Amino acid sequence: MKALQKVSKFLSDYTSIVVIAIAVVTFLVPNLMAWVNQMLFVDPVSNKFTCQSIIIGIIMFSMGLTLTTQDFKILAQRPFDICVGAIAQYLIMPFLAFGISKALNLPDGIALGLILVGCCPGGVSSNIMSYLCGGDVAFSVGMTTVSTLLSPFMTPLLVSLLASGTHVSIKALPMFVSIIETVIFPVAVGFLLNYLLGKKKAFAEAQKVMPGIAVLGLAFVVGGVVSSQGSKFFTSGVVIFAAVLLHNGLGYLLGYGAGKLVGMNTAKKRTISIEVGMQNAGLATNLATTTAQFASTPESAIICAVSCTWHSISGTLLAGAFALKDKMAAKKAEEAAETKTA
Repeated sequence: MKALQKVSKFLSDYTSIVVIAIAVVTFLVPNLMAWVNQMLFVDPVSNKFTCQSIIIGIIMFSMGLTLTTQDFKILAQRPFDICVGAIAQYLIMPFLAFGISKALNLPDGIALGLILVGCCPGGVSSNIMSYLCGGDVAFSVGMTTVSTLLSPFMTPLLVSLLASGTHVSIKALPMFVSIIETVIFPVAVGFLLNYLLGKKKAFAEAQKVMPGIAVLGLAFVVGGVVSSQGSKFFTSGVVIFAAVLLHNGLGYLLGYGAGKLVGMNTAKKRTISIEVGMQNAGLATNLATTTAQFASTPESAIICAVSCTWHSISGTLLAGAFALKDKMAAKKAEEAAETKTA
């Protein structure tokens, strides 16, 4: 168990390197991660259930294992922060995606994919990024939890609303069912197990392994995405990369601005920036590739796939930049203190 915990810590500390390495290797050897996209069965609402769906469920289960009743008490004590975070999450990214789609005149299928990414909840690894950059972890967990709990309603509703300008017909029910299956149910099971077994030593030791499993899961999702869509990344035009970079970068910037607007401290501003800008693009990719109604627009999965890969990389880079800024500030303060003493 100790060895597994060390591996888990290594994976958590070097998330960006692990994700980038898996993405690069899979791009060179696509069959390496082809198993991630293997279909297991089709549910009654005509959603394909793949290995990727299981992996996302495991990632969300690991998040559920970190939740306690105390976390929900914290949410109740900080309603304003969480309210601002939820509003920013479901206003900035969906409407930013819609605006970018119109500004760049994206084709319907690609526009639909970007809108889908924008309407998903916060990224599954955003809590790790908030921890790495000195953000407010409790606030991060709270934002991820609330946006995830709202996602079965908000994601289908916003996609249906914003995609109405395209020639693609969107039904909310298949997305609602898929999010319940792969997100809400695993989080609820994880929380329940933590509630029932959280005080047991063996369970607490096992929990320490889960961050590494979540990172591996994220890397596998990215690998699966690159395996199925990687060959199309550079044949789909520069516009896809421009749209993803704009959406992600402006999301970080506007999220930080929202925190500054309401007077949040530095830790919270960093957290809301990462939570808003770093979407659960893995979930978007899963929805785009497994929900039957997206079958007529396979190109929507491509931009979801590019977003999934880039958000995972950019999130770690931003967290690293924040952490580096703190180290430089601490070094300057130390030098100033030494100079003053001398």
